[in-house]
Amino acid sequence: MTIAAPPPFPDHGLSWRALTEADIDAWHALIGRMAEADKPVWSETRADLEEVFGTAHNDPAATTAAGYDDGGVLRAVARVHGNAGSAVAYTWGGVDPQWRRRGIGRALYAWQADCQRARFEAAGISGGVLRTYTEEQNTGHTALMRAAGAGIVRYFTEMTRSLDVPIPDLPLPAGYVFRTLDPADSEAVRLAHNEAFAEHWGSEPRDRQRWKFTVEHPQFKPEWSMSVVETATGETVAYQLASFDSDYRKHSGYDEGFTDLLGVRRTWRGRGFAPALLAEAMRRFQAAGIAHAGLGVDTENASGALGLYTRMGYEPTKRDFAWQLPLT
Repeated sequence: MTIAAPPPFPDHGLSWRALTEADIDAWHALIGRMAEADKPVWSETRADLEEVFGTAHNDPAATTAAGYDDGGVLRAVARVHGNAGSAVAYTWGGVDPQWRRRGIGRALYAWQADCQRARFEAAGISGGVLRTYTEEQNTGHTALMRAAGAGIVRYFTEMTRSLDVPIPDLPLPAGYVFRTLDPADSEAVRLAHNEAFAEHWGSEPRDRQRWKFTVEHPQFKPEWSMSVVETATGETVAYQLASFDSDYRKHSGYDEGFTDLLGVRRTWRGRGFAPALLAEAMRRFQAAGIAHAGLGVDTENASGALGLYTRMGYEPTKRDFAWQLPLT
């Protein structure tokens, strides 16, 4: 496999190099300073940063840039990543609030585009795109994307539901049971997820490594997560995975159990499994003393997910944009 060399780093008064595991603490501290200024609903955990150094296809030595000031403080970071063979790559980047409005963000985005363009060429991939997600309230990030020539290709909405509102009684059809997720024995759920999301926009199969990180993440809650199993065959037909961010209250004012993934395999759709899973998740959140249930939805999802969530009592709280820049 041909490995593309990264392009030259930008300047802007910082000393640049690729990230290493020794930078994790400094990187996490930078994310904290950015969060104080930008007020995102969610920020990367230390575990998320550690995962960057455990993925073979996205070698940090070739896909990251870290800019330090003369005092040894990390002031800017950029990363590109994507699945092997995919024509879609993703960006992550950020600049210390004290160092913004100096052109660093735009220079880093240009570096990401050049880096991924070379990776696509080395892999023989044509029609590749660079995708970036931003929060609607982050006007600075939106302005950067527009100035760089990227365009919005999708809208996503975060939704929440107060658990003070009665939870509907939505039992499973006869012959099916809930099974609480065991992270060590969840391969059937991984396969069900890949099948359920095969036709969803922006979704790519999760391999065992990525799935292991998902179900072992510090914020993941296996006791709130479950599959639906057909008792006669043992088939996993649907699932719901949930998490809890203890810092969420800082930004929203309330705790929230969050549905990260919800899916029903095609053959079993239209039987009420999705609403039954959501109701069961709500009951588990409530039993743990959580005030709200939350989730995110692709507003153009052809499955009717937005309508389902609205009928279940979820209400919009914020919106995210998916931006795309053609590279080849």
